[in-house]
Amino acid sequence: MTTPAPIQSTFDDLGTPLAEVTFVVLDLETTGGSATECQITEIGAVKVRGGEVLGEFQTLVNPGEPIPAFISVLTGITDPMVASAPHIGSALPAFLEFIGDAVLVAHNARFDITFLKVNCERLQLPWPGNAVLDTVHLARQLVTRDEAPNHKLSSLARVFSTRVTPDHRALHDAQATVDVLHGLIERVGNLGVHTVEELRSYTSRVTPGQRRKRFLADNLPSAPGVYVFKDERGEPLYVGTSIDIKRRVRNYFTASEHRTRMAEMVGLATSVTPIVCRTTLEAQVRELRLIAQHKPRYNRRSRHPERALWVKLTAEPFPRLSIVRRVMDDGATYAGPFGSRAIAEQAVAAVHEVVPLRQCTKRLSTKGTGTACALAEMGRCGAPCEGRQSPDDYATVAQRVADALRGDCHEVLEALAERLDRLATDERFEDAAVVRDRMLSLVRAAARAQRMAPLAASPEIVAAAPTPAGGWEFTCVRYGRFAGATVCPPRADTRTYLAALRDSAEHVARPDAPVPAATPEETEKILRWLEQPGVRVVDIDGVWVCPVGGAVGAQAALDATFDRSDVPGFEESTTWRGRRPVRVGSDPGLRAM
Repeated sequence: MTTPAPIQSTFDDLGTPLAEVTFVVLDLETTGGSATECQITEIGAVKVRGGEVLGEFQTLVNPGEPIPAFISVLTGITDPMVASAPHIGSALPAFLEFIGDAVLVAHNARFDITFLKVNCERLQLPWPGNAVLDTVHLARQLVTRDEAPNHKLSSLARVFSTRVTPDHRALHDAQATVDVLHGLIERVGNLGVHTVEELRSYTSRVTPGQRRKRFLADNLPSAPGVYVFKDERGEPLYVGTSIDIKRRVRNYFTASEHRTRMAEMVGLATSVTPIVCRTTLEAQVRELRLIAQHKPRYNRRSRHPERALWVKLTAEPFPRLSIVRRVMDDGATYAGPFGSRAIAEQAVAAVHEVVPLRQCTKRLSTKGTGTACALAEMGRCGAPCEGRQSPDDYATVAQRVADALRGDCHEVLEALAERLDRLATDERFEDAAVVRDRMLSLVRAAARAQRMAPLAASPEIVAAAPTPAGGWEFTCVRYGRFAGATVCPPRADTRTYLAALRDSAEHVARPDAPVPAATPEETEKILRWLEQPGVRVVDIDGVWVCPVGGAVGAQAALDATFDRSDVPGFEESTTWRGRRPVRVGSDPGLRAM
């Protein structure tokens, strides 16, 4: 077993203090507003750090075309002034050298940066990709209408009493923007913003209370795993997962978090507990289990796995369909789980649409002493209650339903498809849509049960996925439950890691019912991981097969037909049985999952 290697903190993790950041405050004058159709006529910039001016850059630029009269009136730049000035091909490389890797600052930065990028592309110069800060954006968060009628540079210059008055000349406007920047930084400093990362993401939507909680992320690891926000009593408020716990938690205190309820949660949180995991799958499983265990109020999904619903074909002389919350080893046939009762009822209705299965809820006697209902007169029930149908005759009908719930649903689907075609031919499109939705609910439930069944029945499956570093990520699954994981580094002895994984993995008892030893959602996550490209089965104790023509293939076909999301299938070329592979085709009617 391995312990994740410590990851050295980066400047992005720690934040770069504003006093240590080099800014280049720039301004451009142009012949118009379109970066693709107009040209630059002047570049001005000031390089500052810690309030000290380190250098200035200013040059007129020959645009190679006449400057419009209204632009000359606005900026004071005329054609004779730029006649002997360098062209952009000479001016831009010199400017790029001046800015280096500094943070670029501009007032309405999109305008200036777009012009620079377009001209770099024309000259086939690489754009350096510097971080950009827009003083207009900051001013909109920090300067109220009571202070200034708008957020133009001239208005802000009066608010912050700049030493230079902006006059639409590039260097003068850049110098004025420097003073505006320093004034804005002073204001956000009073609100607890002290790094360039915080400054760039600053927004008034983030409350001071949220910013004050940033210290909660200070000692968190930069590693994959689960994080748990807790209140003052130590009760979990929210459980999440990330490939980088520290960075993800820090986002809750910035503008990148838009969910209102998360701002409320952060206000209540007093601590964050990290749980470092070896693999992404382990983190996802731990998240599910913690949410199910603690039911944090700010988690919306996965809080109540016990509320999952199943469709059950009862085990009695005259079986019927019912919707239940618990799967038992009682001889009945189950399909599911379903996320809501409405979807479960759609699946039941799909069966009743084409199979004459009884729909009454009472237990029937084999003596046939009851009274038939209207469904019998409509031909939708064989009326076993009156003795019109013997248990053996009814068993043939019930077997069709049992096969459909287990995944062999081609007979029921063919009948539903014929029903759908008749309704469409008769232009009963609304009724056809109802049948379509019922069909999809049935086949998806059957496919889900069919996919989980082999995993639930296998005492142990060990699978491997390659890591970016060239090693292997091993996962042990027992009866459909995540039992353990480890990461084998490159060129290490995989047998040693596999043996250690098996010895340390959780002991999972065989489930009493024909369902996984985990929640359906956990088993689904494991299945999706196993289906990923590159994942391979190392060893298996059990049988992992899926019938040809089963519900999994039917679901893929239906989803594609109705333009729904496809469900990927396994692409292994062998069916694994026991602890040795068996080629597909050696067992008729089976294909590899």
